[in-house]
Amino acid sequence: MFENLTDRLSKTLKNISGKGRINENNIKDTLREVRMALLEADVALPVVRDFIKSLRKRAVGQEVAKSLSPGQAFLKIVQKELEVAMGEVNESLNLAAQPPAVLLMAGLQGAGKTTSVAKLALLLKNREKKKVLVVSADIYRPAAIKQLETLAGEVDAEFFPSDITQKPIDIANAAIDHAKKHFFDVVIVDTAGRLHVDSDMMTEIKDLHKAINPVETLFVVDAMTGQDAANTAQAFNEVLPLTGVILTKADGDARGGAALSIRHITGKPIKFIGMGEKIDALEPFYPDRLASRILGMGDVLSLIEEIESKVDKEKATKLANKITKGKGFDLDDFREQLVQMKSMGGMAGMMDKLPGMGQVPDAVKNQVNDKATNQMEAIISSMTKKERAKPEIIKGGRKRRIAAGSGSQIQDVNKLLKQFTQMQKMMKKMSGKGGMRKMMSGMQGMMGGMGGAGGMPGMGGMGMPPGLGRFKKK
Repeated sequence: MFENLTDRLSKTLKNISGKGRINENNIKDTLREVRMALLEADVALPVVRDFIKSLRKRAVGQEVAKSLSPGQAFLKIVQKELEVAMGEVNESLNLAAQPPAVLLMAGLQGAGKTTSVAKLALLLKNREKKKVLVVSADIYRPAAIKQLETLAGEVDAEFFPSDITQKPIDIANAAIDHAKKHFFDVVIVDTAGRLHVDSDMMTEIKDLHKAINPVETLFVVDAMTGQDAANTAQAFNEVLPLTGVILTKADGDARGGAALSIRHITGKPIKFIGMGEKIDALEPFYPDRLASRILGMGDVLSLIEEIESKVDKEKATKLANKITKGKGFDLDDFREQLVQMKSMGGMAGMMDKLPGMGQVPDAVKNQVNDKATNQMEAIISSMTKKERAKPEIIKGGRKRRIAAGSGSQIQDVNKLLKQFTQMQKMMKKMSGKGGMRKMMSGMQGMMGGMGGAGGMPGMGGMGMPPGLGRFKKK
């Protein structure tokens, strides 16, 4: 996510972070580089101008002059300005209304509205413990209603049936009436995709909004459209009172222009960010955490939240107890870590949340993918129970059999065993004092080792450390 912006800013800020003093001359050069980085990331020009203006004002002022480490202080200022551009704090949904709280979804066709309805229903159900009803008022796309019904079934949210012969207002009112009678907390109304220049369609959604008076009107927009996302949101906001934005497909956006432009141009907060195709790949939008990730400093809080919500706590506790008692970490445990990792969207989706990953060579990052994780699972599954418990017995003949059984090469088996050994060592560190810090440094060390060794295709020893969910957010 936002790889191009991260790489460009990291190189720019690295040049100045080591300087003993900062003056107007070296600030001038750095600001020019930052400006180019933002423009290349497709950030809207007014946003870039204000960003650079504020950065210059703070950088040549007292904040840096009084700092013991001017370079680091400048980095902090950049981080703060990124946060300001994106809204500074997470703004949650307003669900304090008399139940049911009605949420109206709007946006262009293909932005991911219907999928976002299901993702949001799942998030509200799991995190907020809300009883959610979803309904489609899209009478123009024949498959839209069926699509939402299918997705609702996947997330175990109740679906209110509708028909293309009905009017959107009638559909929404019937769903809200049903929700009142059956004590639902939230109703999410999906709508047809429309262009802001289509006056008839915009009149339709304005009338719908007026009829149901939602507590939240969310604009769903594709992050990969860059600053156009902000411009489209602004056009919708001029005819529809938006309360927030859901930014979809952010995992495929290497630039970041949408995330950095929307708040400034529309005045509306990004409330959620879609990070993949999986039904649980929707996260609350935290400007401070995203700013940290953009600057390559990771996002441990979001990582811990993800672990706490998706990792099987019983299995993690059992493994933690096993290691604490000195019983060791075997290949069955390693395979379980791979399964846990896949449930969280794979290692690639987690890498930008780990501090220091910006220093990992691109060649190594490119090897981190779900296909390779599947291969590693296959290799371990091709081993006998005894081999998984005692990897040291895996020699030449056994390696050939395992490679043949898993459709891989002997060197792949060798690399997996090497990384398993690294993982074993890290698990021993985790059982002692300062486990979290040791785990992080161990992860980064292994990533470097992967590069030096040619790299195992996959996440290697970076499986889910046992009991990491025990580290609470402060």
